[in-house]
Amino acid sequence: MEKTEVQHQVHLDSTTELLGGSLTEALARAGLDNTLQQWIADVKALDNPELHQVVVDLQDLKAHFGGTSNPDMQLVRKLLHRMGTNTDRAAVFADGNTQPRVKALSEALLAAAKQLGHDEENTPAEDLKADSASNS
Repeated sequence: MEKTEVQHQVHLDSTTELLGGSLTEALARAGLDNTLQQWIADVKALDNPELHQVVVDLQDLKAHFGGTSNPDMQLVRKLLHRMGTNTDRAAVFADGNTQPRVKALSEALLAAAKQLGHDEENTPAEDLKADSASNS
């Protein structure tokens, strides 16, 4: 069954609401895995190459939470911030009532990253340097 525009909007609203409260509570809440999977499916269904990094980050976030009971909050901050930035950029592709919801989701992602102590995204060079340092 294909999702309607209203179903997509409801999912955007519920994801924004999930991120709008206490992030630590949201991360511990049952159903996070399902929310992330639904979000991955929704973004993939848009079939927009500009959203590839959002899909990759969502999959990384889902895999990270599924594989540990003690999440690496630095990784979570990085993923949330990058998803917020890329979601904001993707808002231009949304139509009608969906566009403000995509913008609100972007703001919620960035606020969640900030709540975890991360205000700005590293440059790719900084990420590479950090990854190299952690692997040595």
